[in-house]
Amino acid sequence: MDVVQYPGPVLRRGGKKVESFGPDLSRLAEQMLETMYSSKGVGLAAPQVGVELDLLVFNPSGDPEDRSGERVLVNPELLERKGKEFGEEGCLSFPGLYADVERAVTVAIRFQDLQGAVHEERLTDFVARIVQHEIDHLRGVLFVDRLSSVEKLRVRTRLLEMEERVPAPSRGQARA
Repeated sequence: MDVVQYPGPVLRRGGKKVESFGPDLSRLAEQMLETMYSSKGVGLAAPQVGVELDLLVFNPSGDPEDRSGERVLVNPELLERKGKEFGEEGCLSFPGLYADVERAVTVAIRFQDLQGAVHEERLTDFVARIVQHEIDHLRGVLFVDRLSSVEKLRVRTRLLEMEERVPAPSRGQARA
């Protein structure tokens, strides 16, 4: 399973609500976790692997040997945000790009597990940041969309390089 790189169009489409729970969904979540670990990430959303579903996985340790913090969230929603702070973020779809992003310090979320049961939780600090970043992916929002104007200027050249490495469509072809 490969991570879709910016400016891949699927990254802007986001995900659709998961309606079917079963072995296929569990298999997809496991493949996403393996991809996340092999890519040295701490979180991954289904659109980042080309799957348009509201599914995300994360492990704050990012360590495949320490799976105690491993989580799978299906159809997650942010219910509440409290506090704000800037923190450095990167993204597997933007290799080598890091920037300061303002996020809520604490969030309340509702989600389903792989069996479809509904849960609500309050998350803080780094875990809250990871989940906000991944939920953004499910809505077609990228971390670069949340940058201050100063940060956007700072990373502008790198973003243009990423956009230019994608070949332009031939005459008569539409871009997806």
